[in-house]
Parts: sequence; structure tokens; C-alpha cells
Amino acid sequence: MLFALIAEAAKALLRHKARSALNVLGVAIGIAAVAWVVAIGQSAAARAQAQLAALGDNLVWVEAGSRSANGVRSGTDGMRNLTLDDATAIARDVPSIRFVSPNVDGTVVVQWQTKNWTTRFRGVAPDYEDIKRWDMASGERFTDDDVDRATNVCVLGATVRAQLFGSGDAVGQTIRITGQPFKVVGVMAPKGQSATGRDQDDELHVPYTTAMKKLRGGGETWLDDILCSASSSASMSSSIAEIDALLRQRHHLGVDDDDDFNIRHPEELIQAQMRAADTLETLLVSIASVALLVGGIGLMNVMLASVVERTREIGVRLAVGAPPWAIQAQFLVEALMLACVGGLVGVGASVAGTSLLSRTLDWSLAIPPQAIGVSVVFSLSIGVTFGYLPARRAARVDPIEALRQE
Repeated sequence: MLFALIAEAAKALLRHKARSALNVLGVAIGIAAVAWVVAIGQSAAARAQAQLAALGDNLVWVEAGSRSANGVRSGTDGMRNLTLDDATAIARDVPSIRFVSPNVDGTVVVQWQTKNWTTRFRGVAPDYEDIKRWDMASGERFTDDDVDRATNVCVLGATVRAQLFGSGDAVGQTIRITGQPFKVVGVMAPKGQSATGRDQDDELHVPYTTAMKKLRGGGETWLDDILCSASSSASMSSSIAEIDALLRQRHHLGVDDDDDFNIRHPEELIQAQMRAADTLETLLVSIASVALLVGGIGLMNVMLASVVERTREIGVRLAVGAPPWAIQAQFLVEALMLACVGGLVGVGASVAGTSLLSRTLDWSLAIPPQAIGVSVVFSLSIGVTFGYLPARRAARVDPIEALRQE
């Protein structure tokens, strides 16, 4: 019985090839639009998650600086109000902070043999790599002993390594930083661009004591930043509040005095971007679903027109003993066939379109497997939902009235 219904439905649809093809196209466009939006949304979410992971492990960033009376932050370059003692106090007195790293940075020229490269140095503690979730591609990070002795050792970012050594091994080599010899003890794994578009791999790390004494010089002990890692995301707010209170006390700031430092929580920016992306994805899926609705309405109109055109055929079948449910099943199968073929075409178009978008936009896009399953369910739902009314109308045709139709 099922094969007979499918065969009859196929014959009926093939009698109007152009109309059936347009109906299939309408459903396919709706399915493909939803799949594309889901793929793009998941790609954006993956990028945001990667940026969030690249920021650091529950990063709390204390930046030297001041705020004017109206709350507008002044520039931070050259501010000298953060000290090593501040970093030590945070590590000692804020129990919810797991790692602390002083930070001294600037721009230097590095040389190896005949090659040179202008990059950014960071004078940090060994814990910096843990705070920033930075893995080592080769070699190892410098040690606390290197910090104590202000050793001339460095760890290179992937971009610096590539510029100086190409595809060669940098570990164990001696480079010159502002004319001073430094031994390369490790190379960091690539991180790519930051949320602001900066190449995070275009930098090198040295012990902060080395940076203070030999790269910045002048006997200065002030810090540009203090980077901290909270023990958990839940303790971030309390950690920030405790650091704020501690630094205000250490810097002898009165109740009415503005902070002479800035505490940043960069994860908030990325999480806000992720929430905005989720909202936008929901909006786009809703808009794309309109295309599905339009395709379903088109299918229903085609099936209603088919019922009108085949009224006499329906009457003959009813007159020779066909039960109403058989007539209803026939038209419902036709609607399901249109919807399913449209769904298959839509899935194919979504896969091809996603591949084209990936190459054109240089994005990592892929149709999630669950999206294909959802597309099939959508197709069947469209067929049943929008095919039911025409099928029911066909089953309720009066055979006597139907036979009078010319």
C-alpha cells in the first residue's frame, strides 16, 4: 500500500514538473538558510571561545594609571605607581589569587646573525605562561632562579621565531636584544590574533628582573602591569574588590581620591561579545525561519491547487470504493515527498554553500551534524503541517459533486 501511494504521488507530481520544482526550491532555500545561519553562528561562537581562552586563566589585569576627576582614564605610559611590593602584597594578602606576575614591557630590536626584527618584550615571572594559558612549542620556560639572578634568557613567540630562524630550531641559540646576548630557552605555541587584532605571537618574554635592570635600565623598579589569575571564575569579583582595597590602602588613597591604577577584567568584553553573538544568531535564525515558513505556505498552496485540479479524479476514486483516508494519505504523501526532496536539496546546498563561504571569507565553517538531522525533521514537519489541510480537503470531497466537475 505504501509503495502504491508513493508511486501515485510521484506520478502526480511529475505531471507538473515546473510547479513541483519551484516548490522544492522554496523548501530548499529555507532549509539551507537555517543551516547557514547555524554554521556561521557556531563559527562565531568558536572564535569567541578561542579568544576567551587566549585571554588567560581567570585573568585579572592591574594596570598602572590614573583617573581624572570626571572619571575619564588618563594615559598609562610612564606611570610609576605600581611596584614589585604591590605584586608581592597581592600574592600574599589576596587568597583567591592563584598566580601573580609582574609585567614590564617595551619595544626592542632583536638580532640573530644577519637577521633582525623589531618586536615587543615582556619582563614577567614564570607564572605568566600559566596565567595566559600559554603552552610551549619547544624548550621550556625560564625559572624562578633565572628571575632571582636576572639571567639573560628569553622565550620567543612564534612570529619572532619565524622572523629570525625561519623553520629552524631556535632553542639553544643566542640572540641579541638591544645589543645584549640572550639565550633562547623556549618557543611558545602560536596564539594568533587577539580580540583587538594584535599579533600575540610577536613578542618575547624575559625575567622581569632582567627587563628592569638590562632592558629598561636606570635602576627603576616600577611596573607597567600586574597580571593575576583568580582561583576560579566565581571568585573573580571578590578578587577584584580585594585587590582594589589593598592597593588603595598601600597607595594611601583617601575615600574621595580616585584610583591611581586600573583593574581590568578582559573576559567581560569577550563574554559580552558572545552574548551579543548569541542574540544575533537567534535573530538570524528567526529571519531564516521565515524562509521556511514561506516555503511551507507555497507547498500548501500548490497542494490546494492540486486538489482543485483533480476534483473529478478524487470523485471517481471515492465512487469506486476508495476510503477517504486513502485519498487523504495520497495527498499527504505528495506533500511529504515535496518537503523531503526540498530538504535533501537544501542540505546539499547548505554543505556546498558553507564550503564556498569558508574559502571566500577564510572562515572555519562546517554544518553541524545535528543541523542535518534538524533539517530532515523540519522537512517532515513542513510536509505534514502544510500538507494536512489540502489532504483533509481532498478526503472530504463529495463524490457526487466531484463527478459533476468538468
